[in-house]
Amino acid sequence: MIDQIKLVSIPVRDYDRALAFYTQKLGFQLESDQQHGPGERWIELRLSGTDTRVVLYTPAGQHDRIGTASNIVFTSPDVERTYEQLRGRGVEFEKPLTKASWGTGAVLKDSEGNTIALSSRE
Repeated sequence: MIDQIKLVSIPVRDYDRALAFYTQKLGFQLESDQQHGPGERWIELRLSGTDTRVVLYTPAGQHDRIGTASNIVFTSPDVERTYEQLRGRGVEFEKPLTKASWGTGAVLKDSEGNTIALSSRE
């Protein structure tokens, strides 16, 4: 049976800018950075202490996905503190931190304009 998600792909236009955003602002760790065809890179990042990985990569013909809403949700054990830390690092939020019946969350924009949710674990 399936036991985990190995990685999710995030489409990017500027690989260097996206790498800096995800490592310096969000705190991901670089696992690998490889050429993946002409003008393409496969940048694999890991969340510290987890098996969760994201890949900064845009397949040919899918550049129209860059800067759109994603179905990715990052969690934090202290989402309010994380939200404030990220704001302090200059991360732009499309939707501010709000509390709802399902928990607390916000929607951030990455360096490429992709929107990603940040949520409490409850």
